[in-house]
Amino acid sequence: MLGRPRQLPDSGAVGDAGVELGRGPEGPGPSSVAPALADLPLRRYRPIPRLVVPRSDVVSPAVPVIDAHNHLGRWLSADWMTPDVDALLRLMDDCRVERVVNLDGCWGEQLSADIARYDGAHPGRFTTFCHVQWARLADADDPVAALLDQLEDSARRGARGVKVWKDLGLHIRDASGALVLPGDPRVVEVLGRAGELGLPVVIHTADPVAFFDPLDERNERLDELAEVPQWWFGDPSRYPSFQTLMASLDALLGGVPGTTVIGAHVGCHAEDLGVVSAMLDRHPNFHVDLGGRLAEIGRQPRAFARFVAAHPDRVLFGTDAFPLDAEALRTAYRFLETDDEHFAYAPWADIPTQGRWAISGAALPPAHLEAIYRGTALRLGL
Repeated sequence: MLGRPRQLPDSGAVGDAGVELGRGPEGPGPSSVAPALADLPLRRYRPIPRLVVPRSDVVSPAVPVIDAHNHLGRWLSADWMTPDVDALLRLMDDCRVERVVNLDGCWGEQLSADIARYDGAHPGRFTTFCHVQWARLADADDPVAALLDQLEDSARRGARGVKVWKDLGLHIRDASGALVLPGDPRVVEVLGRAGELGLPVVIHTADPVAFFDPLDERNERLDELAEVPQWWFGDPSRYPSFQTLMASLDALLGGVPGTTVIGAHVGCHAEDLGVVSAMLDRHPNFHVDLGGRLAEIGRQPRAFARFVAAHPDRVLFGTDAFPLDAEALRTAYRFLETDDEHFAYAPWADIPTQGRWAISGAALPPAHLEAIYRGTALRLGL
């Protein structure tokens, strides 16, 4: 039976083989090694797994894929996220990516520029979503009417959907200075109109749960938060709690039953698939994409497979990998299609970007792969 691990004897004690620890014939013992480890910075810790397991290389997915969550525009950068569109198309062909959903369209002339560069120049390969300028809720004069006008203008320009970012709930304030949450009646009115216009909505609410946890040695995303400290939202004097934001998202879903809503990043709560499953059960208009959460679903592959089996037509493939990258795509294919164990979710990174763990494959059946890779996206008009 398993018991407690045996404690090492103090320095100078005699081991089972009669060799004095710290001066053994095989080299330094614990007494001489421990001081070197005691002050080893976390940033220098690079363990090499000694596990040997079978490896599969999935170069091409089982069926063509639609990447329902990506960024190609100038919303997140000063210049185009993909400066060479022809190179992107070659990558898509090599990796069997049928189409990419560009979530960076914004509004006005920027939206028209995105549509011309991608959708117009390469029909069938790209779908561009607009944004709504929620900061206008701080205007004193009928901001909802202005947002509805902007949304309708975006639809006329050719937007195929709406992207709502996490600043709604974390940063956007109205004329009174109050934070505007996703379930706010003004948001419900605007996104309800999106449904009437036939525009699906991709919404990113909150962020990983650890970004709201105390910033201490127990936080599983400490490496990431040390690198990007502005992603920490654990100060209750400045930000709502994670639970408050998710409850407000749930209220939004109930308020717009005629609008197709896609919860980005596995419904914005990849750490608890039970909660997301219950949201899918409550709201027939709700769907989820996988963008940016391979680390989370990959450490619970059996739970993820059960989640997909319960909602086979509500889950969409998405990478949130920008610029789009062959290694990122093929790692996602490997997770979805194989039963490989303990492999890197970000093999290009020296330190795993979203937590110090490996992932294992979900080995989804062909019917579920087809739905995730492209079937559900086609049904939703992406």
